[in-house]
Amino acid sequence: MKIVIINGPNLNLLGTRETGIYGIQTFEDYYKHLKSDFPQVDFDYFQSNIEGELIDRVQNVGFSCDGILLNAAAYTHTSVGIGDAIKAIVAPVIEIHISNTFAREDFRHKSFITPVAKGIIIGFGLDSYRLGVESFVRS
Repeated sequence: MKIVIINGPNLNLLGTRETGIYGIQTFEDYYKHLKSDFPQVDFDYFQSNIEGELIDRVQNVGFSCDGILLNAAAYTHTSVGIGDAIKAIVAPVIEIHISNTFAREDFRHKSFITPVAKGIIIGFGLDSYRLGVESFVRS
């Protein structure tokens, strides 16, 4: 099984960015644990702060992987383009959020990804990714 994790803007700063919301662990450290917890999964990871690069990545892997875990971060609430890219591919996408976006600012309550995603996992910290992997592995 091949699962691609795509992270959007500012997630490269996990571990130092707003630690009260996002915690103190870097994504790279978490990713190592995730790979060891699921040795049967072939993981690929990509992060970008640039919307077009995220769209390109969704398009490039969306016909050849078994699933995508997408944390589009702030682009979740603004990017029609990312939503359209998801509609154009065959791989199922699970929308991931580290924090509970509904407990935050009002603008974070709208998602252009949710209507085209297989599902959404919100608010379980970095374990939101593990839950996403489990949903693909068990289906």
